[in-house]
Amino acid sequence: MSFLRWVSEKLSVESLRDLDLFGEPAQGLSPRKAHEESRESLTSLPRSDTMSSFPPDSAAYELLTVIGRGLDGLMTVNLAQYILTGEHVAIRCIDLESCTNDMVTYLQAELQVSKLFHHHSILPYKTVFIAKNELWVITPFMAYGSARDLICSHFPDGMSELTIAYILLGMLRALEYIHHMGYVHRSVKASHVLISADGQVCMSGLRSIFSLIRHGQRAKVVHDFPQYAVKVLPWLSPENLQGYDSRSDIYSLGITACELANGHVPFKDMPATQMLLEKLNGTVPCLLDTTTIPPEELSLKPSRSAADSGICEGSGAGGARPSNGEASSSSSAAHPYNRTFSSHFHAFVELCLQRDPEKRPSATTLIGHPFFKQIKWRPSEALPELLSPVSPMTNFRKSRSQDSASGLASLESGLSHLDVDDWDF
Repeated sequence: MSFLRWVSEKLSVESLRDLDLFGEPAQGLSPRKAHEESRESLTSLPRSDTMSSFPPDSAAYELLTVIGRGLDGLMTVNLAQYILTGEHVAIRCIDLESCTNDMVTYLQAELQVSKLFHHHSILPYKTVFIAKNELWVITPFMAYGSARDLICSHFPDGMSELTIAYILLGMLRALEYIHHMGYVHRSVKASHVLISADGQVCMSGLRSIFSLIRHGQRAKVVHDFPQYAVKVLPWLSPENLQGYDSRSDIYSLGITACELANGHVPFKDMPATQMLLEKLNGTVPCLLDTTTIPPEELSLKPSRSAADSGICEGSGAGGARPSNGEASSSSSAAHPYNRTFSSHFHAFVELCLQRDPEKRPSATTLIGHPFFKQIKWRPSEALPELLSPVSPMTNFRKSRSQDSASGLASLESGLSHLDVDDWDF
């Protein structure tokens, strides 16, 4: 028996087609039934996007170009066009014939969860089907890429405070929903935050998600270590090896806030053992600005030495903190971290990174934090302007006829800043 046939029988091609997100949930996957034991479950929210219902047929799509790879080389991520309407989508094509048993189980769990979730801050899977020996997963094309893409390409020293506030609020809304549904995300980081052309913030990376609901009851702690956890070690909470719950995602959110503000990930350059020891010993990362970097370092020529570990070596406690996060006029303007974030932003990060998970607020509580009071406009009205000079990848030239070579080259050049290997749809 070929492996593809074994996979087809194990997963059932028809049941995979039942994961199509436009119809009714497949039998046995009812959100109400799966979570009726949990009083904290949220009512599913309608998706705010206006994209068409896409058919489970590979002939309905034109693959334009490969924009990334993943899953140990077994997955390609393609920019594609839905032929009927001309809308652009992202398509994950996964070679099922080469997948191991563990990979197949991993993918099946991810797709079942994506079928269950309906929230405007979680990336929707438009349809799922098998084409020959490949599993195709259709999602909207998020034209700004991930928050990590934006840092790498345009904001190497971090984003503005207001931009970060919009992104973190979108993440918290997604986490509030995920936690109320009885799950722990376990892979919260900037590369799993995608931004659409109209400024919609969506969380992705559902592969590592884990349900706290066991035998109709909500477990108090999880002792399961995430598969492929090596890639997310810098973001994982100190208690991950001891037993954790949804509050571990709040710690990861704090690390992501530092990632967005500082332009790099705390602990990233440390060996794994040292990283874990630092976290267990209570070392807390922070925002790099004029209140946390020693004045003598700010007076030196521009350097990223303070960013080597992502952990603040100095403290400016007690100093006044302007609320705009812009460069301070009291120090050398050439230093990349010569800015001062608001006291509310510092306090928000400190709350998320509490060593004791009992002291970390829930996602619902954090949504009401004073840090977000600076948000006055809808993301669609504010984020595109805040992300300037970055432009969303929305105008693509079709690579056909005599212009095919130049059209494809132009398309690939425009997408070159996207790090889709880690853009985990």
